Amino acid sequence: MRDFRKEEEIEKAYDSKLMKRLLRYAQPYWKILLLCIILLLFVTGVELARPYLIRVAIDEHINVMNHAQVVMNEPPAEDVEYVEFRGNYLVRERLLETEYPDLERWQIIRDDGQSFIMEDFHRTPSDIEVGEDGTGYYAEFNGQTRRLTQLADQEYSDFREQDYTGLTGIALFLLSIMIVGFFLNYLQVYILNKTSQRIIFNMRHEVFTHLQKMSLSYFDNNPVGRLVTRVTNDTETLNEMYTGVLVNLFKDLFMLLGIIIIMFSLNAQLALSTFAVLPLVIVVAAFFRKYAREAYRKVRVKLARINSTISENISGMKIIQLFNQQKRKLNEFKKINNEYFDATMRHIFVYAIFRPSMDLLYSLALAILIWYGGGRVVTSALEFGILYAFTDYIRRFFQPINDLTEKYNILQSAMASSERIFKILDTEEDISEPAEPVKLPDRLEGRIEFDDVDFSYDGEEWVLRDINLEIEPGETIALVGATGAGKSSIIKLLSRFYDIQKGSIKIDGTDIRKYPRHELRRHIGVVLQEVFLFTGTVADNITLHRDDISQEEIVEAAEYVNADKFITKLKNGYKHKVTERGSTFSAGEKQLIAFARTLAYDPDILVLDEATANIDTETELLIQDALYKLTENRTTIVIAHRLSTIQHADRIVVLHKGRIREIGDHQELLDQEGIYHDLYQLQYKDQLLQNREDLKKKSS
Repeated sequence: MRDFRKEEEIEKAYDSKLMKRLLRYAQPYWKILLLCIILLLFVTGVELARPYLIRVAIDEHINVMNHAQVVMNEPPAEDVEYVEFRGNYLVRERLLETEYPDLERWQIIRDDGQSFIMEDFHRTPSDIEVGEDGTGYYAEFNGQTRRLTQLADQEYSDFREQDYTGLTGIALFLLSIMIVGFFLNYLQVYILNKTSQRIIFNMRHEVFTHLQKMSLSYFDNNPVGRLVTRVTNDTETLNEMYTGVLVNLFKDLFMLLGIIIIMFSLNAQLALSTFAVLPLVIVVAAFFRKYAREAYRKVRVKLARINSTISENISGMKIIQLFNQQKRKLNEFKKINNEYFDATMRHIFVYAIFRPSMDLLYSLALAILIWYGGGRVVTSALEFGILYAFTDYIRRFFQPINDLTEKYNILQSAMASSERIFKILDTEEDISEPAEPVKLPDRLEGRIEFDDVDFSYDGEEWVLRDINLEIEPGETIALVGATGAGKSSIIKLLSRFYDIQKGSIKIDGTDIRKYPRHELRRHIGVVLQEVFLFTGTVADNITLHRDDISQEEIVEAAEYVNADKFITKLKNGYKHKVTERGSTFSAGEKQLIAFARTLAYDPDILVLDEATANIDTETELLIQDALYKLTENRTTIVIAHRLSTIQHADRIVVLHKGRIREIGDHQELLDQEGIYHDLYQLQYKDQLLQNREDLKKKSS
């Protein structure tokens, strides 16, 4: 597990090279992603329009007492709305494009449910007092007195008619753009997620395809759990990066730029005072970026250790319980668990500081806005709608900044995941396909030659040395020897699961490295000691979903190896469902299915790797008569610890410490009284002792 933790330690919060590689996967979909960005632009525009429209509603239709009414003697030449009032034509000054400096300005004010016209325009202060004397109504404010003309209810309604109409229009327009925004946002989210899933689909497919090309040595050095994590969890993390970070960063950018532009266009001084907190925001974000990366790295390292510890202990639980190691293992786990807990708490501390800090800075910006902007509203220097819009925009401005924590976390995870995925993809195949492949014939003769073969799994410790062996077509060769002698290595080399370091292996006179691997393996049938059954039916596990193998051939192959005797007793026969790894079948039954599978593929070369090691005596008797049929007209290599199963082999090859020590048939090797004789004596010593006792009794 050391390598796994090392991967976590070298990860970066952002790596431009990794990002470029990730963007290459998105390149085929750049038009769709560009469409998503354009849709995001419109969605952002809809979101930014809401506060602005509400500002328009407040300042231009609800709170209009501060608006001057230009008094004209005739309807205005400009195409604007006006109100006839006692022989005059009153037009709101804000609606006119042309200035009329010589004309009077009147103002409408409201007090205690009554409406008045003030003929000398003055922005209505908050402390105005309306009174009545013998000559009519008057208004007092700031030590000044203005005469007022009372309006009838209908006259006031006439003045506000355009406001009622405007508010209705704004409400309908706001509702319309929100509905459009909803559908645009739905379309954008759907397209983006579908595209992201397609990108991840392609990446996952590429990783799995690459794994299938790797030799067995790669899987020897990489645990299955780690590889499964790469294909599933790591690719899903990248999916979050494509959807939550890559494209949505444009939305944040559009949002921030749009808010800045709108706020400065509404009131530059108020915008400058509000954005006075931005330097502090930048400083806090910089500190967060530094410490969050360090905290994240430590969490990932400790998480890798805790995962490896759990995996190791669960896998070895039988040994732990047998030797009463529960307490010691629990103490080890407690220590690692505490380290992970401490690292997680440091990570939480960093994030717990950042988010409240941003909230504090947001509150500071809001306080400045209320203090400065609110004061200007009180003095009628600023309209209330603008102040409202600013409070809404400043909240929206800090939203992407607050989301930075989540996006930064996703980005870090994406960099780590992409680094691990690309490490797999960058691992070159150590068994390469031939540059100029030799096409194999439909049937092989089956002549096999090992010429001065040397092989090592790690390049240091030699497993096979100076292997020279010729196997004639149709010949049955048995490989025997102690554990670690190199028997299984020979058949792995024959199928090119590994490549040799020296010498050559030839089939029908051609080096196997010149054959395409998939064609070579199509002619070699292998039955392993540990049979792997896939989820599906019994028939599927015999054919491995090859369409050219008929049901009749399946049954025939099963009958040849006597597998039909138990298959026909199953509930659904050949359609019986096989659970994961064939857990409901005995070792012997799985072995018989493997024999049927090999026979159904009709290979030219047959390899039996300890194929009868896990089969009980009764089952072994069932397949012994099938072995003759299986090996007939096929070159066969048999590896077995049970010497009784290979006594009828044409030749027996004895391996010892990676070298061929003896070759001959059963009786010849016994007569030599060498390694084979010793193995035979060890295996059958009880039987030999019993025979000697019987002879003694007879002689006495």
